[in-house]
Amino acid sequence: MNKYFAFLRAVNVGGHIVKMEHLRQLFESLGFTKVETFIASGNVIFESPSQNIDSLEKKMEVELNRALGYEVVPFIRSEKELEIIATYQAFSQSKLNSATAFNIAFLKEPLDKIQLSRLMELKTDIDEFSVKDREIYWLCQKKQSESTFSNAVLEKKLQVKSTLRGANTINKMVVKYIRNLE
Repeated sequence: MNKYFAFLRAVNVGGHIVKMEHLRQLFESLGFTKVETFIASGNVIFESPSQNIDSLEKKMEVELNRALGYEVVPFIRSEKELEIIATYQAFSQSKLNSATAFNIAFLKEPLDKIQLSRLMELKTDIDEFSVKDREIYWLCQKKQSESTFSNAVLEKKLQVKSTLRGANTINKMVVKYIRNLE
């Protein structure tokens, strides 16, 4: 069995409230096992014998959209991928220490050159970005409410679907579900 982490866009934001028990039941109805949720923001840990992440995402998206009645986009990462994401040094330690927020945007595909250029146009004195594989690392030097950047801005500017998670959330998931230290 393969352990996966699904990060769902549009769960428990924007008036779309989903109980975690219901979300677990939906994942189990898809044949996934050892289903758990991590905090109530659309983070689901599950196991599947499949190694085809694209197929898993499509299957999940169809069922979640049908069952919940609105668009939910899943971004699945393997254990190995999540550990790499958590340990990637996107910014210097001094920048991380001075920042107010450090978030990671999950994407379906790596950015192309045009999208990367558009992302870098969003850089300000408050916001800085780093990109690796299918993730965008966003460092915010002040309160996020003072930033002009958001997931909506990202999606509009780059014409992609994405979902944001705090780096602390990702680190806690790695500790609990991969390193088993919690």
